[in-house]
Amino acid sequence: LIIDSIMALLRVDYCGRGELADRQQTLNQMLSRLQKLAEEWNLAVYVTNQMTADPGAGLTFVPDPKKPVGGHVLAHAVHTRLAMRKGRGEERICKVVDSPLLAEAEASFMLTAGGVTDVA
Repeated sequence: LIIDSIMALLRVDYCGRGELADRQQTLNQMLSRLQKLAEEWNLAVYVTNQMTADPGAGLTFVPDPKKPVGGHVLAHAVHTRLAMRKGRGEERICKVVDSPLLAEAEASFMLTAGGVTDVA
């Protein structure tokens, strides 16, 4: 099951800090349902998300001052977090950011007419 940009609709429906608690509660309910579906039907659930600038990160000398939208509710619901970024040309880079099963690592690949191609 693939959910593309899970926070997009919630960011439209719940605007500003005044509705943050309601948004996070709705997100938590959605994620709980997805986890139950995954367990009941033995599904893999792949969720994409948005990144946002973190203006406070510049004060702590973080090299990449972006953070995922969704806060702790989303962070604690997922098992493995991957970060995708554009490399040179058509190259894409996938980084394991957090996983109980995988060490932090990166892999480069390209999407071609023949499918996903490893970049050596």
